Amino acid sequence: MNLVRNLNRTHNPSRSRSRRVTTAALALLTVATLGTTGAVASTATATSTAAKTAAAPEKKLVASSVLGSDYKYTLTAVRSSEYAATVELQVYQQKNGAWKETDLVTVGDPGGWYWYPLGGKGAVCEFSTSSHEPAPMTVSLLVTPSIGCSAPVHYVVKQGRVYTA
Repeated sequence: MNLVRNLNRTHNPSRSRSRRVTTAALALLTVATLGTTGAVASTATATSTAAKTAAAPEKKLVASSVLGSDYKYTLTAVRSSEYAATVELQVYQQKNGAWKETDLVTVGDPGGWYWYPLGGKGAVCEFSTSSHEPAPMTVSLLVTPSIGCSAPVHYVVKQGRVYTA
């Protein structure tokens, strides 16, 4: 404490005041500049995010099943509004060392699912698949925690195409 008091007594008070004013002015200028830059960056980010949202809807992989090297099935939630989603069932077949989509069907009604439950724990109530031809498949998803699971929907996959059972 004594050292600080001694330093304060030896310096020029008017010089100290001009330093404080200069420091305050520089701080205000810095804040104003950063604030403007931040606003421009925020606007650019918001515009970029809006463009991405318009270009490609938000998606979540809900479930996936790979059956040997022949078939791969995926359930994907595609956001259609703030709270709604469409669930897509995709079938892929291995061709020339890569997975090629062979069919895509909507599970339930388009926009008929709630977005948030599909991304949480317990989203998949039942997802059974088989590698036998014709391959039976059953899908049941969580509607909401309070409502519970949807009624099971049964499909059959024949040569990479999905049919309602």
